[in-house]
This record gives sequence, structure tokens and C-alpha cells, in this order.
Amino acid sequence: MDFTEAYSDTCSTVGLAAREGNIKVLRKLLKKGRSVDVADNRGWMPIHEAAYHNSIECLQMLIHADSSENYIQTKTFEGFCALHLAASQGHWKIVQILIEAGADPNATTLEETTPLFLAVENGQIDVLRLLLRHGANVNGSHSMCGWNSLHQASFQGNAEIIKLLLKKGANKECQDDFGITPLFVAAQYGKLESLSILISSGANVNCQALDKATPLFIAAQEGHTKCVELLLSSGADPDLYCNEDNWQLPIHAAAQMGHTKILDLLIPLTNRICDTGPDKVSPVYSAVFGGHEECLELLLQNGYSPDAQMCLVFGFSSPMCMAFQKDCEFFGIVNILLKYGAQINELHLAYCLKYEKFSVFRYFLKKGCPVAPWSHISEFISHAVKAQAKYKEWLPHLLLAGFDPLTLLCNSWIDSVNDDTLIFTLEFTNWRRLPSAVEQMLSARASHSSWVLQQRIDPSVSLPISWLRRRDDLTVLLTKKISLCSVSDPSLPFGNSV
Repeated sequence: MDFTEAYSDTCSTVGLAAREGNIKVLRKLLKKGRSVDVADNRGWMPIHEAAYHNSIECLQMLIHADSSENYIQTKTFEGFCALHLAASQGHWKIVQILIEAGADPNATTLEETTPLFLAVENGQIDVLRLLLRHGANVNGSHSMCGWNSLHQASFQGNAEIIKLLLKKGANKECQDDFGITPLFVAAQYGKLESLSILISSGANVNCQALDKATPLFIAAQEGHTKCVELLLSSGADPDLYCNEDNWQLPIHAAAQMGHTKILDLLIPLTNRICDTGPDKVSPVYSAVFGGHEECLELLLQNGYSPDAQMCLVFGFSSPMCMAFQKDCEFFGIVNILLKYGAQINELHLAYCLKYEKFSVFRYFLKKGCPVAPWSHISEFISHAVKAQAKYKEWLPHLLLAGFDPLTLLCNSWIDSVNDDTLIFTLEFTNWRRLPSAVEQMLSARASHSSWVLQQRIDPSVSLPISWLRRRDDLTVLLTKKISLCSVSDPSLPFGNSV
């Protein structure tokens, strides 16, 4: 049901008179014995109409007609009493009349909202003062989620109300259901004046919510530079971990969200153990994860490592590996990492195959990615098998760089790739070096493969000479940029020559 809309055919004549403030009509109706407690479709009675619409004389007449506590405190379907409605609208005189008639200044709605909270929410400071004089509780929860009036005032940035609440004894460290204090709220929403008042009152700048987040962390995440400056100058700790796993700091939030000015403030103040600690996470990962090139370069310029430590949190062995999950920012990030000395290895080549970034694969080889020895050969082969359909775009270049094709000839490669890919691999393999186990796997594969593959695996063929000749042919073909694969890619950001 929509409680915001009243239907005229459900509202009593007494209610309509109170809504319109028509004292003459109301007096006549009451003399005729009309009831004052008939509710409309929202549960609103005439006393609610008079309170909400500031019908002072009508309200006084209704209370005179029924001054019982039950009537004064009667609630709408949403749990609003007349005092809630008057406080929300700033009707000071109505509030005074209701309180003098016995209305409870701490009454709550179905959502546990108090008149005090509604006065704060709507900036009604005169009503707020009146409620406080008559016993409204300045502390405690004023809403269902534990958010109270000081939280609300801090959120709205109402300096006058914040000062009044603090003067009346509001608990500056009060927490909602998430462990969030008013100071945290001010930092989160960039309410600089609220933040300044709360800090001046002695509120804890290093308070932590239930998830360990701090005001400095949330301000850095949301990009509130002035709030970050104020917090830092007031003793906020940039090295206070902001999650249960003890790795995330404000510097990570700034880097991930792309707030370079805040990052510039945090870099000289943050302990560098986060860049090298084995159980930590370098903010370089955060910058890469967020795809923010300017933040990444700022960190690297200030000495953070482009290789960082293995990141168990994100599941990547290096920032370069993480970069492959990016799309539009990928090339710029890769270039920046390489610019500051990032090391390339077979895992990066494997990721090139996984994400079909073959131009980058060729570029990495050109930049000197080692083709031996490899520590992650199984992972490379796993991705190579999946990229076999486009082997002409990467395998010839890998072989030309000096990669030993014998390294590929394991069970997963021999059993999984198609005949053409396997034949290409074998054409550049020195059969004199084939282990017997590999020969057996090839023979088993040939037994259920095409006639062409069977001929290629025939051990009577003088393969050492063929292998040397094919390797020379490969070099010539790639040097002349013809035949085997496309060796020019105008989309390559590093230059189109490979």
C-alpha cells in the first residue's frame, strides 16, 4: 500500500477540516458528534492532519475533544504519531502543544525513527531545541540501522546542529549497526566542516568500522582530498590496516580508485613493507586492478616495484600478469610496467595465449623474454593447447626466439593438439634428441591419426637434416615477413614491427 497518498473517499469530514485548517467547519462537526478518531487509508486521523498541516486551532480543538494519552500518541500505519509529523515539518508551536498534552518526545515509528531524528533530518533546529528541552534523548539509536541524530547531522553537514547536539551531550563515538561513527560518516561523504567540528571535539580519527575500514581509508577511496589532508594532519594513521587480512591500507584505496592527489599525499607517509612483505599486497596491484595508469606511474616513480611480490589475494604472481585482465587500459599499463623495468617470463607469455593477445606475445619475445629455463612450463602448455587453432600467430615466433620445440612434446600437447599443429611442432624438432617416452607417445598418437601425421612420425625419415633446413626456412620467412603468419599489426601500441 502507498502510504503517501490519501484517498478523499476514505478521509473523514473531520479529517478534511483539520487538513484544511477550517476551524468553523470542525467546530460544527464536533457539535454534531462526529468522531475524531476515524482513520483514512494511511491510518491518518484528524490529529495527524492538523499536526502535519500546522492547523494550530484545529489541533487544540481536537485535543480538547479527546485529550487521552491514547489519542495523542495514536499512530499511522507507518508508526508516525502527530509529534513525528509536526517535528518533520518544523511546526514549532504544534510540537509544543503536543508535548504539553503528553506526547512522548522519544516515540518511535515502525522503523524506530524518533521526532528528534526527523527534526535533524529536515534541518529544524528550533524544533530540535524544543525537543531537547523536553527530554528527547540525544543519544541512542534514532533509526532501525542504529544511525542516530549525530550521524545524520554529520552526513548533512549541518554545523549548527552538530554543535548543538555535541553541546547537549551527544556521544561523538556512537556507532551504527556497521560500527560507523559520525566522524567516519563525515569522512565518507566529504563533509569537511562536519569532520573539522568532530575532530575539534576530540572524536577518534582512527576509529574502525566492523570491517576494519578507517575514516582515512574511506576518504581516500571516495576521493575527498581535503578530508584526507585534515585527517592526516590530525593524526590519522596511514598504516592502520583496513581489513581482516591485514593488507589493505588507504594507499591501496587511492591507487585502485584513481585518486592521484590523495595518492601523492599517502606515498611519503605509508610504510613500504606493503610493497615487499610476503603477506602483503603492493599498491601497484591496486593501480593495475583499477586500470589507473597515472596512479601506477606515480607509484613506480616513487620507488615501488613493477614486479612487486606474489599476490595471493588476487591470485596473480606479478602486476604484469594481473594486467591481462584489463581491456581498454591494458596496453598503457603494460608499457608503464616495462618502462620501469618489469621482468617478463613464461607466465606472461602464457597469459598472452590465454587472452589471445598475440601481438603482445611477439612483443614480449622481441623485448627479450627468456625462452629457457622455465619454471611454469605446465601452465604455459595448458594455455598453448587452448590457443592451438591460431598457432601460426605465436608458435613460429617462439621457435625463432630459440625455444626448444621438444619442451612442448609432453603428453598434454601430443594428445590434445590437432594434426596440423603437431606436424608443425615436429618439423622443427631434432629427432635425435627425442626421449623414448616421447617416441612412444607419438607412436600412440599416430596410430589413431591421419595418414599425413603417420608419415611425419615415420622414424625412417632423415629428420635431423630436415629439422635444420626447416629452421633456416622459418628464419627466412619471418625475416621477410611473409607466409607463415601476420607479422605486422597496426593496432600494436608498441610499434607495428615484430
